Amino acid sequence: MKKYRNRILMAMIIVGTTVFTLAIISLFFGEELAARFDVIGIRIATLLVAFASFVSTSIFSFLVFNHNKTVSKINEDMDRRAELFRELQFASANYSIIEFMDRMLMYPESTRYVENYILKGKMEFHMIEKSLDEEDILQNPEKYQFISIKIPFRVVEGKTVASIAFDRLRFYRQDNRFEFITPPSLEETKTYILYNEHTKRKNTIVNLIVKKDDFFNPNIVNDFSKVEIKIRVISLLGVEIKGNSELYFSNPEQIEGNKSNTYRINSSNFSVTKRPKILDLPNAFYQE
Repeated sequence: MKKYRNRILMAMIIVGTTVFTLAIISLFFGEELAARFDVIGIRIATLLVAFASFVSTSIFSFLVFNHNKTVSKINEDMDRRAELFRELQFASANYSIIEFMDRMLMYPESTRYVENYILKGKMEFHMIEKSLDEEDILQNPEKYQFISIKIPFRVVEGKTVASIAFDRLRFYRQDNRFEFITPPSLEETKTYILYNEHTKRKNTIVNLIVKKDDFFNPNIVNDFSKVEIKIRVISLLGVEIKGNSELYFSNPEQIEGNKSNTYRINSSNFSVTKRPKILDLPNAFYQE
């Protein structure tokens, strides 16, 4: 658009310069023109003056138009900046940062949930071990082990949490590392948020799918020292924040009656990897 306006301005300048030159020539050679063309010369001079007046008026109108376009563009830019500032201000006041606390619980997943989700081909609330194939899990679920982990959390800064999703999960046991990822058919793994009436705390629950190996044996104490979680938290007002959470805990000393291991969280931290962002509310919690 700018290049097009420059061409118009250049053409008008050339035409105006030509007319001005012809008018000056007519002024200096007025007697010769009058003697040679008689009345025609006067008419030609009048035509040149009228055309020069038209060109000057057009140039002035174009300059006014160009100025108005520039002012309009500046106003639009200021409006966008103001809208961006309002969004940033809203996002910075309505995000949620959480902290995992107390005890992490690990136990075999309920067969009812396996039937409701895995046997029906739904993987929304599950993470799989990195080396596993999603299609084989859906076709041969009896080959795999289904485990649930439950972690209490609290909001340390910001508003109430509406949704928590995991993208990557790592367990550390001495020199071994067990990595879980979101199934390839999904962008992230949703978690349950469960409120405990007795402890007055909220818990996030996610399910893991592993090979039937030594990752988790319900009959013995399974010793882990650290968990890393790549997490996305959405506040009740639809503001998203992403980060990494690390949990350090003590191993359980005994197995609970329901075959679960309880890990006391000694320390945890949450580091932000992406600044708060306002999401489209209808799609904030359930993305296709």
